[in-house]
Amino acid sequence: MRTLLFLIQKEFLQIFRNKMMLPIIFGVPIIQLLILVNAATYEIKNIKVGIIDYDKSTLSQKFIMKIQGSHYFILTNNYLSTIEGISAIDNNSIKALIVIPKYFERDVLLNRNPIKIQLLNDAINSVNAAITYSYFQQLFNSFIKEEINKNSIEQPDNINIIPRFRFNVDFDYKKYMVPGVLVMLITVISFVLGALNIVREKEVGTIEQINVTPIKKYEFIIGKLFPFWIIALLEFTIGLTLGKLVYNIPIVGSIPLLYMVAGVYLIILLSLGLFISTIVDTQQQATLLAFFFLMIFILLSGLFTSLESMPKWILLVNKINPLAYFIQTIRMILLKGSGFWDILPNFIAIVVLAILSMSLAILRVRKTD
Repeated sequence: MRTLLFLIQKEFLQIFRNKMMLPIIFGVPIIQLLILVNAATYEIKNIKVGIIDYDKSTLSQKFIMKIQGSHYFILTNNYLSTIEGISAIDNNSIKALIVIPKYFERDVLLNRNPIKIQLLNDAINSVNAAITYSYFQQLFNSFIKEEINKNSIEQPDNINIIPRFRFNVDFDYKKYMVPGVLVMLITVISFVLGALNIVREKEVGTIEQINVTPIKKYEFIIGKLFPFWIIALLEFTIGLTLGKLVYNIPIVGSIPLLYMVAGVYLIILLSLGLFISTIVDTQQQATLLAFFFLMIFILLSGLFTSLESMPKWILLVNKINPLAYFIQTIRMILLKGSGFWDILPNFIAIVVLAILSMSLAILRVRKTD
């Protein structure tokens, strides 16, 4: 244990002696967080929706079939109650819930004014929520007009859709972007620093000195990763605080749960960075290789574009993208207040990736006792 503490102390001293290291670690992410949060999103499709049909009429079934025929929506399930449907939104199974009220068919055929239907919308991503509402409004208006013309019914004065936007009622897009950008920034810093870890020792020639010391392999790896793990968590804390103070993002869920997931996630990044560090000879090579993987992770993470709109083969590739899992998890915890059981599938994926990446780094590190 004493040897391990000395190794950790050595790594911290190396970090603080480098005058450019601390500004890069803390200054650059803060500036980027203040700038990148205003990033935009794009058109969405394949929106997962659920249905509650209280009317159970011929007309309501025709409307459900029209939803199924739309390329904007994917009908995933029929629910028996609003509570069950809202629970599905809470655990991210669906993005919107359509509630067809009782006497829906009667109101349409008798021209009861207004004709009502309810849309419960997940508004964590306010832009996506607004687009979802617009798509649904167009589809519903089109359906009602078709039925009115078909049955020679007088056109109603107005058709009223009652939306309820959950988790982000004021449609502030920054609340959606801040958690994602924060994850991206700690990912970049942690991954790149991890990739520069051992290769720095190679360039200055101290790796040979370390190899001939009686340091155990596990002590060497922990000593290399632990300081950057602490620094990354500190940077995450600063970014989270900045997001609250500057952008007033809600922190609805459990902070300890968030840090538990973040801690495991950082193990993935640092381990992958350490692996890269063992297969290259210079810091320039390590940086270029790290950014190659980072670009893939970031663009496939769902930070700027909707995952549902991506091709299926990309979604399969995304199964090994830790950034996608953590961005979704941090948004669920901070904005929805999701608990452990809600994020369990994502957490299991992160743990599995952490074990695989750490195993890869351990197998690759060469340490002569």
